Amino acid sequence: MTNTDEIVVSQKAQPHSGPLLRAIAAHWPEYLMEAAGLGLFMLSACLFVALIEYPASPIRQAIDDPFVRRAAVGVAMGLTAVCLIYSPWGKQSGAHFNPAVTLTFWRLGKIAGPDAALYIVMQFVGGTLGVIASALLLGRHVIADASVNFVLTLPGSGGAGVALWAEAAISFSLMLTVLIVANRPSINRFTGLLGGALVASFITFEAPLSGMSMNPARSFASALPAGMWQSLWIYFLAPPLGMLAAAEVYLRAQRKQPVLCCKLHHDNDKRCIFRCAYPH
Repeated sequence: MTNTDEIVVSQKAQPHSGPLLRAIAAHWPEYLMEAAGLGLFMLSACLFVALIEYPASPIRQAIDDPFVRRAAVGVAMGLTAVCLIYSPWGKQSGAHFNPAVTLTFWRLGKIAGPDAALYIVMQFVGGTLGVIASALLLGRHVIADASVNFVLTLPGSGGAGVALWAEAAISFSLMLTVLIVANRPSINRFTGLLGGALVASFITFEAPLSGMSMNPARSFASALPAGMWQSLWIYFLAPPLGMLAAAEVYLRAQRKQPVLCCKLHHDNDKRCIFRCAYPH
């Protein structure tokens, strides 16, 4: 059965239901995969930051240089992103794990409105549950310690203005890279590797400026249990603006290279629920 057939069957089964209910009936597995993906990313972030930064950790005691510790966190999170993108769930959901990514692909016409809305809701839910699970696993005394601090994303010494522009810049870079690589079938399979490498690099080098988020749901997931909201507007505003700007640049520079799909890894046998132009 094709994706179109599945949607038609769902619509016939629920003739009086609205578009959101029809989308849930047809695509609920992908929504849960998106929630689980960001939830696991946040769980990994909390665990690795605690392992590398918490004062009682042997790794923290062995490594004095904060740059080296930050680079270690960057490598760990870059590898986490790669594993999630290439996991069976990431291959099926498209591995957005980020409302700014989903919003950009909606702007590009590659994901239907109900799917985009439900993806975004589940990303917020999944990320928040990931941090809450981390608090239960590590203990509040660890995750709330200043060295871990719920892995909050906060502006650095340059203040909110620097953080805003830095977040927009790295978000722009990530999305432009994704669009360039993911829309070339010959190299599409490397999109996740490049994305993971950028995550590692941004944590290592950019994090002192903004905390390195690129993701409204990721920042909200830390802010809610920490009860710290004062800088959250930066991470709700800058990543979508940066990624939407990257989409506009791509559309104007690559007029003969269409946007094929919104999966970060399309070269697999998982179903595709999107407005996909890849040959099947």
